[in-house]
This record gives sequence, C-alpha cells and structure tokens, in this order.
Amino acid sequence: MQQEINAILFGATGMIGSGVLIECLEDPDVKSVLIIGRSSSKISHPKVKELLIKDFTDYSEVEDQLTGYNACFFCLGISSFGMEEDAYTKITYDYSVAAAEVLSRLNPEMTFSFISGQSTDSTEKGSTMWARVKGRAENAVKSYPFKAVYLFRPGYIHPMKGVKSRTRIYQILIPIFSPFFPIMKRLMPGSVTTSVNLGQAMIKSAKIGYEKQVLENPDINTLAER
Repeated sequence: MQQEINAILFGATGMIGSGVLIECLEDPDVKSVLIIGRSSSKISHPKVKELLIKDFTDYSEVEDQLTGYNACFFCLGISSFGMEEDAYTKITYDYSVAAAEVLSRLNPEMTFSFISGQSTDSTEKGSTMWARVKGRAENAVKSYPFKAVYLFRPGYIHPMKGVKSRTRIYQILIPIFSPFFPIMKRLMPGSVTTSVNLGQAMIKSAKIGYEKQVLENPDINTLAER
C-alpha cells in the first residue's frame, strides 16, 4: 500500500542525491523534503526545507527539527579515489551511523534507504578498502530499529534530467560512456541504471517496500517500474 512521504535527504548536492531530489519534487506522494547539509543546495520549492549543520556526527542541537518524517534517503558519500581509510571511514561509516542512530530513535516508523555500491563487501574482511568500509556501514545501519532498511548497491548510474557529478573522475568518464549507454543497457542490464530509476526506486522503497533488503541494479530498475 502506498503512503504519503515526508522525507529527509542527505547528499542533495551530489549526483545521486540531486537525482533523488528531482524525483521527490516530481512525485505527488512526496509531500515534504528536509535537506540536511553543510551548505545550501540553493533549491527553492514549496516542498523543500533545509537544515544546515556543521558536524554530521552531532545532532543534539537540532533533534527537535528531525521528528515527523517517515523516510530517509541517505545519499551522502564520497569517492574513495585517493583517500586514506580513516578519512573515508569518517564520511562513509561515522556519518551514516550517527544519522541512523538519531533518526531511528526519533522516527521509529521511518524507512531508511542507504546508498552503498556494487561489490560492497558485507563480510568487512576483503582487501578492497572502500568495499570493506561500505560493508561495515551497511551492517551498522541495518541494525537500527527502523520500520525498514534498504541497502542500494548501484553499479553504473547514467545521469538524466541535468544531473551532474561533482567528482572529477566521473566528470571525465560520464561523457565518454554516455554515447554507449544504450548498448550498455542492452548488453549489461544488470550493471547499469539511471539517476531517474534510482531516485524512483528509493522513493518506492518507502512507499511500497521491496522483497529484498539489498537492491542491486536489476532490483533498482524493477522497483522503479512498479
């Protein structure tokens, strides 16, 4: 059964978060979106409020502004390219856990949808740093007492509706891959999705749920079409 969504969105200025925000603004079942960030997204829309914070590990002074929401789209993240594990862990793990702790306590009926990545290592023991840290973050957030937690593991995300990446390497690679996207979509349907499908799938995870907790690209595309 579908329901009206009042959502909290992290990472609205990134490629994934901005794509999710576009779909939220276009979806009539999404009634409000609270964007949490360090700097303004500069989005002016009747649905949107912004909460600017300095520390993504401390919500003690703003807890009164975090109640009354039934969905969180956690799209905050960073590329691991060139990063040391400690710095990557702070953003990928510490920020995620802090948000999950406070939101599960204040909004126990919330659905928490978490952006991870294809090939994430849920054993936390692999040799690939980013996959190991992402796996640790996944395991942590799904332990909190939300109504539901969904872990999204997209592979290649084709940006649409003007969505752009802020990461330099993706700014270089996406224009190269874009002409080949129709071929990639046909030959590798399990490895590609779009910013539209990802945004719609995250919204639908809160509206109607999904039979799997971990959503790879085929699941993302399937849920988006429901």
